[in-house]
Amino acid sequence: QVQLVESGGGLVQAGGSLRLSCTVSGTLFSIVAMGWYRQAPGKQRELVASINSGGATDYAESVKGRFTISRDYAKNPVYLQMNSLKPDDTAVYYCNIRGYSTPSSFDDFWGQGTQVTVSS
Repeated sequence: QVQLVESGGGLVQAGGSLRLSCTVSGTLFSIVAMGWYRQAPGKQRELVASINSGGATDYAESVKGRFTISRDYAKNPVYLQMNSLKPDDTAVYYCNIRGYSTPSSFDDFWGQGTQVTVSS
């Protein structure tokens, strides 16, 4: 059974930085893409950043130039470095992995989320 656990969230002042990490337990046959999503109160969950198996990255317009997604093949699978944080970045951040748990079982795997609060 694959489980994702996020960490690194917290309270920070505007202009500050946080680094989110996503730890995976269990075995994945292969990973297609990994990403970070966020959901603010009263809003839909949105993609923040993603990185595919080839290392190509994509970012929401609102975080370009401030956030960086990266992979560490040796340890935690995915990080999100968040700089120059703004109050609008306040949300619950979720780690997502799209991949195969077996050669024929493709699925989306989600963490439980970590709260990021940016004060003005």
